[in-house]
Amino acid sequence: MNAIILAAGIASRFVPLSYEKPKGLFEVRGERLIERQIRQLLQAGVSDITLVLGYKAELFQYLREKYGVKTVLNEDYRRYNNISSLVKVIDCLDNTFICCSDHYFNRNVFLEQPGHSYYAALFANGETNEYCLTTNENDQIVEVGVGGANCWYMAGHAFFSHDFSVVFKRFLEHDYKNESMRHFYWEDVFVRHLKYLPMSIMRCCDDDIREFDTFDELRCFDSSYLMDSQSSIIKDICMQMGCNEWELTGFQVIPEIKESFMFCKSGMKYGFNIKTRVIHDMSTEAR
Repeated sequence: MNAIILAAGIASRFVPLSYEKPKGLFEVRGERLIERQIRQLLQAGVSDITLVLGYKAELFQYLREKYGVKTVLNEDYRRYNNISSLVKVIDCLDNTFICCSDHYFNRNVFLEQPGHSYYAALFANGETNEYCLTTNENDQIVEVGVGGANCWYMAGHAFFSHDFSVVFKRFLEHDYKNESMRHFYWEDVFVRHLKYLPMSIMRCCDDDIREFDTFDELRCFDSSYLMDSQSSIIKDICMQMGCNEWELTGFQVIPEIKESFMFCKSGMKYGFNIKTRVIHDMSTEAR
């Protein structure tokens, strides 16, 4: 077996930390996310590991010597979605774990020997905007829809068997020729050709798989970030405002202003541009 770890993305929702380093290199409870995954794979006997890099790819290169992993550069990471990363390593698809560098696995999910292709899933209590799954009596995925409530949804990693990979590669190559498909996820290729790609669900509990979409979510899981964000940008803001790091919350990107984000302090909204290093009182501007 082998593994592919997708680590090319910018993680724009994870401002301001994502301005400084890729999400896979964030430390969570004392371990870098991608290193924890690599160690878990090695512990499970999976030593053939390929990282697909893009954003700040040079920061990952130390992993080649430290763990013996291979790296592949996806030059299209800014233009296209993760389907472009999987195309770069299409020849690696065999009996393969497909992982994302920003997932935190509480337990080693790779220790269980997979007997068939699967996608890991978590249960949503209430509504979710994730890819929701419908399965048959054999736990095979028969329908995938975006959004749902009180249902199982795609989360974490997947495993491709050899036979699955043979068929999937044909569809991936075909769909990638369509320019519009390049803006989708690789999972969308699976959904488009579902009836030809038998895949089961692997039900996990919430503690098994953690994914952090925002800095505030990470703080809830790892409270050390309340006192030390490990971000020079946040430290700069605190120095300018004369406050503690934990007083700053609600970090969000400002799409219409390049390299800018907003945050809250004491119920007030502020904007910050990483080029000018200037803080703007957005609450006053709104009035």
